[in-house]
Amino acid sequence: MKLVNKIKYIIIDSKDNCGTALEKIPQDANVDLINKIIKINEAIPFGHKFAIVNITKGSNIIKYGEIIGISTEDISEGDWIHTHNIKSSYLKVKNDG
Repeated sequence: MKLVNKIKYIIIDSKDNCGTALEKIPQDANVDLINKIIKINEAIPFGHKFAIVNITKGSNIIKYGEIIGISTEDISEGDWIHTHNIKSSYLKVKNDG
């Protein structure tokens, strides 16, 4: 039997390929995603994202059902997702104000 700590995270949409940590998640923690358990490969800071599936370079990063970025490298299930491995999809808006 594999023991799993109750790690707090949020996944909003079935299309999401990442979860958001609602607390710091330590490296090597097991996270119960209901349909499977994943091992966290590196510490995930509070509020940051982690991959819940393997994501190939150039794939969309989907959070809360929306595309938020593109992976700049292969990202393994359980990896921290942040600016070091994704490029934002948000548009910069010029402030003419």
